[in-house]
Amino acid sequence: MKKFNELDEGFICENCHQEVKPLGYSSRDHCPYCLYSKHVDINPGDRENPCKGLLKPIQIEKFKDTFKIVYKCQKCSQNHKNIMAKDDDMSKIIELSNIEK
Repeated sequence: MKKFNELDEGFICENCHQEVKPLGYSSRDHCPYCLYSKHVDINPGDRENPCKGLLKPIQIEKFKDTFKIVYKCQKCSQNHKNIMAKDDDMSKIIELSNIEK
């Protein structure tokens, strides 16, 4: 079972440079504007991954009653997934869902 350290903090997105506020109901793990994330965790919220590469959103997967954003790290090429947040830009989610797999 994965360890989960709830860490809800704001940040400046390294891709689109927008100020991202804390999520407020769970851990903020990606930018709601461009959907990019950063490869910082080994286990959710631990900030122990030495990679620190940008995670580019590449597709959307159905997950229970929501969706997961699938990422590919631009530094180490590892795939990673994050659950969609309520304030994510829905046009970006739709755009990703229409990408041929």
